Amino acid sequence: MTLDDLINDWNGPASCDGRVPLLNDETLRDGLQSPSVRDPDIAAKRDLTHRLARLGVDALNLGIPGAGPKALAAVRALMVEIRDHRLPISPNVAVRTLEADLLQVAEVQQRVGIPLEAGAFLGSSPIRMDVEGWDLAYLVDHARKAVAFCRRQQVPVMMVTEDTTRARPEVLKALYTAALEEGAQAICLSDTCGHATPDGVRRLLRFIKDEVVKDHPVRIDWHGHNDRGLGMANALAAFEAGADRLHGSILGIGERCGNVALDQLMINLHLMGHAKGDLSGLPALAERVAELCEVEIPANYPVLGRDAFRTGTGVHAAAIVKALHRGDVDLADAVYSGVPAALVGRRQEIEIGPMAGHSNVIYWLEMNGYDPNTERVERILRAAKNSTRILTEVEIRAAL
Repeated sequence: MTLDDLINDWNGPASCDGRVPLLNDETLRDGLQSPSVRDPDIAAKRDLTHRLARLGVDALNLGIPGAGPKALAAVRALMVEIRDHRLPISPNVAVRTLEADLLQVAEVQQRVGIPLEAGAFLGSSPIRMDVEGWDLAYLVDHARKAVAFCRRQQVPVMMVTEDTTRARPEVLKALYTAALEEGAQAICLSDTCGHATPDGVRRLLRFIKDEVVKDHPVRIDWHGHNDRGLGMANALAAFEAGADRLHGSILGIGERCGNVALDQLMINLHLMGHAKGDLSGLPALAERVAELCEVEIPANYPVLGRDAFRTGTGVHAAAIVKALHRGDVDLADAVYSGVPAALVGRRQEIEIGPMAGHSNVIYWLEMNGYDPNTERVERILRAAKNSTRILTEVEIRAAL
């Protein structure tokens, strides 16, 4: 029997009408807005750009050029890198709806000679409007002027409403309609404060598609945050409800509780039948981001954490070992794992600790060239049961 015969999948096929998901990486923009990370130098950003392109990421936010000379220099350098190496990744930047910010985008695009999409953002929720003293007429005027300026400069523009998931429908309709009338080729819905639930995301997408987009040939982006721990669920709900491009950052770094974790999103889309390419480079990319940005990957982080494919539990180990003894690596990879370790170039690991059973010890002895006789097994198991944690290799050999 095949694995498909042995696993009853209640998830079923993803309902996406045959659409292919597009991915926009925000690691170098929203990811670096986290107050706990370090901003890598330009050479490191070039390296990350190449790694993301190899993984099949479609687009990359290069930063906020209006944040200062350093940020603008990084945007220029990455644009040149993408051009000179012909990287299959589309660059974009985040900009305010101010002519000074938009002019920087136009100048970079003209100098480098490849398109640079302007993600022009504008607050849209009642709470933000109240704090800033804005009214709808002011917002619509800014949206129109920003998009019209970009179109005159031949800069592709995506109209981004901040705090979309807490905005009133009439405000969203007015802002997006104005942007589309002026020539925006994309709109972005933002869960800026991580407020949304999957049901809310579906309702929002339904409204946008039925009341705003209608028959316009426009791309719909989804940008989500993880304040309620629903970032991943919301991104998948957005795609199934009609979003064309999903935003995320490696390891989910970003403002406050972070963005949708792009690495996890790629894994989930792959398992749902939307493969983006070879994902074996994900662990190395995540480790590189962690190193450059000075963040830690939690041991229990999905797929990429130290413990993702590691067990010290006797029952789990016994099942994995039985599968391996049958010579079925795929079965061993699936019997106690919802994600195949081989998908990201890893393997199942069996450790020996307080929860271990005979199978854990026998497996270790066999893998390390020892005869798993009863005396050796019991000696190591006794040491494990008296320990408060997983035994190190030194401790196992000392028990031998």
